[in-house]
Amino acid sequence: MNVIERIQDTTSIVIAGHRGYKSAYPENTLLAFKEALELGVDMLEFDLRFSKDRVIMVIHDETVDRTTNGTGLVSDHTLAELKQLDAGGWFGKPFEGLRIPTFEELCELLKSYPDVLLNVEVKSSKQAKEIADAAVAMLNEYGLLPRCVFTCFDADIIAYFHDTHQVRTQGFPGEVMSNFVPGENGTYSKMWAVAFHMAGMTPKLVEDFRGQGLQVWCYCPDNEQQVHHALGCGVTVMTCNDPVPAMELRRRIQAP
Repeated sequence: MNVIERIQDTTSIVIAGHRGYKSAYPENTLLAFKEALELGVDMLEFDLRFSKDRVIMVIHDETVDRTTNGTGLVSDHTLAELKQLDAGGWFGKPFEGLRIPTFEELCELLKSYPDVLLNVEVKSSKQAKEIADAAVAMLNEYGLLPRCVFTCFDADIIAYFHDTHQVRTQGFPGEVMSNFVPGENGTYSKMWAVAFHMAGMTPKLVEDFRGQGLQVWCYCPDNEQQVHHALGCGVTVMTCNDPVPAMELRRRIQAP
């Protein structure tokens, strides 16, 4: 059973690393991704933005301020300038010298992990559709596209992925999305999966969305109590900052 089939099978627990192994390593770095993969996650979640010279970079924030020693908008820095920044020291001295990865560098890393699903988030921006096109092209070139589910908090970008590229998409409840279109042919009809934050998830909501034919995911159950809550709501696809509690609980559940 591949990961897509496991997501569709609600008896299987599927665990994603949020921005890699975010709780233990600097987020969205190659080290965080590699450590999550070596830990054995089923899926990686990561974020894409353009540099000033339109290279796809893996970084969450609109600015470099929080996760590097630099300042300013990601989109105001060239690739060369972004590669000068320290993307690890903010997390701890042992991680000084880590760099913001390009999307191509991440794709190269993923060559060695042929079974991992990819939850690809294009961050909301004026360039989001261009980034979507460039990301799909690169993923297709690397043979990774069938393993991808694309996400954005902008419903217009979800629709763009669905209508233009015919790929799987993962959105969110309408109240937390921009440009959400209600109704039978609206945003939910463009989504393959919907993801809930732990704080707003209930068994009734999960049941309602499953009734619309959507896969239901959650983020971020990072301790055993939260993992139990997700399972109690009927959610078995979990995007975790710390994947260990979910993985340990899955091991105990599946032990003979």
